[in-house]
Amino acid sequence: MRTAALVLMLILPAVAVAYHYGPGQALLALDDAAIHVQRAEAAVKAERFAKAIETYDAALARIPADRADLSRQVKLERAKARMSNKELPEAYDELLALKDETDSASAPVSAAFATDLRKTIANAQYYMTWLMRLEGEPREQWEPDIEAARQNYKLLADAARAKGNESQAETLEGDLEAAIRLARMDLSELQALALPKQCQGCCSGNCKGKCKGKGRNPKQGQNKPEDARGAGAGPPPDGKGS
Repeated sequence: MRTAALVLMLILPAVAVAYHYGPGQALLALDDAAIHVQRAEAAVKAERFAKAIETYDAALARIPADRADLSRQVKLERAKARMSNKELPEAYDELLALKDETDSASAPVSAAFATDLRKTIANAQYYMTWLMRLEGEPREQWEPDIEAARQNYKLLADAARAKGNESQAETLEGDLEAAIRLARMDLSELQALALPKQCQGCCSGNCKGKCKGKGRNPKQGQNKPEDARGAGAGPPPDGKGS
């Protein structure tokens, strides 16, 4: 009995060391990533979006390679923060890359994630259309984005109604109507509206060629109300309203 106890005392430290430098490292990395995600979420709530993006980056660097599901969720939240940080073109590029990543993934993503991603992409498409129209881009350049946004909102609204979630369906139908209005609106009407905050980082020469100084004067509409439905200001950037 005493020999068995002695052997156990000798084995346990070795097992602990092996665990620490093996599976334990992955768990430590996940714990560290979780802490950074919590800090990033707190930064978003405080509207410190640049800090949130930086912290999401730190979280991504700590997530083990075999946890692609977690990485994709953090990438989505980072893209939302970019939209709120006036980095709409960058966010849109990241969202499209994330869509490609999920489409080619060996394992299917959760229904909740797929819905959240589709809604966020639709929002980005909506605001990218707004920007391209103000830049003076021809219809053939911006129409595919707003049509894609319209289709995404329609699919999401139909899915919500099929699940019996009438409130969510009504909100998404409001987003759909906003997309339709944006496509039909005269440019002069659009120029008279307050610029959504998701678009405010553009029209200043900082949008990688997506803003060419055409169309809207950045001062136009600054004192006008931003009615998300009546003025066509569209959906929230993160989909939390639906």
